Amino acid sequence: MTEKSLIKDKTKGRLLIVATALLWGLAGVCVKSIPWHSVSIMAARCGIGIIMLGINKRSFRLRGNKKTLLGAVFMSLTGLLYMASIKLTTAATAIVLQYIAPILVFLFSVVVQKVKPKLAEALIVLAVFGGCVLSFADQLDPSRVLGNALGLLSGVTFAGQIIVFSNKSADSNDGMYLSNVLSFIVCLPFMFFDKALDFSPKTVFWVLILGIFQYGMANICYARGCQKIDKIETSLLLTIEPIFNPIPVWIVTGEKMGTLALAGFVIVITAVTLYGALPLIEKKRHSKLPTADTAQDTDKEKTHER
Repeated sequence: MTEKSLIKDKTKGRLLIVATALLWGLAGVCVKSIPWHSVSIMAARCGIGIIMLGINKRSFRLRGNKKTLLGAVFMSLTGLLYMASIKLTTAATAIVLQYIAPILVFLFSVVVQKVKPKLAEALIVLAVFGGCVLSFADQLDPSRVLGNALGLLSGVTFAGQIIVFSNKSADSNDGMYLSNVLSFIVCLPFMFFDKALDFSPKTVFWVLILGIFQYGMANICYARGCQKIDKIETSLLLTIEPIFNPIPVWIVTGEKMGTLALAGFVIVITAVTLYGALPLIEKKRHSKLPTADTAQDTDKEKTHER
């Protein structure tokens, strides 16, 4: 692959992950608008996801190795924990707690994989995390202990999902499909005991938005995008989700973002933009450095001048 095609491929990967983040960001407004229990919502979402992902990969067969299965389990747990967290606490709180994932992915790369971090990467990761916390600092409610705890756990499983699916031996397309099947099988029986279950036009509308766009299309974009860029950049670009998440919630439910939320928005978007620009900045800087031959010629000239 040439350098030009590699850059084009990475750009496509980044756009796919950004689309994923925006679609995933619809979760808050969808779950808040559906009166069902979180497990029932998960069953419906995954039922639609099975159809969409099966069509996308042109097969409804279950395939995958141990790594793919592990990634599918992480994804199923992330979805279940996140849904429950949204129901027990605010959507903003649930999503911001889940986004400890970039920090965990970064620490995994440094501690376990012994990847030497660049100072700029470390600072940007910290800025992203700080921006997410700042965005919703006034909405974190310590009294909702269970919801907050589930939100944190979903961040741990989300980090595991990103790490596993960034491994070349794990097939993300098969993993996404397998995750939907696992979640659907586990959650479907709970629908028969859900007293809040109803199929009004409004409820059906939000269920379809959740299943088709927030989950189906988002997972298709994620499966293609995460194989084109590394796991740290994937996790950082996905931090667009917690910033976008409260916007549709505010439009539909009237939940507003305060001054801190807007400040966090600016910090995260700026940090993500800088991270994406780092390769170009480094390339431009290196292009200005003298080559070995040029350096030798310069030394010779200086010697003659003496």
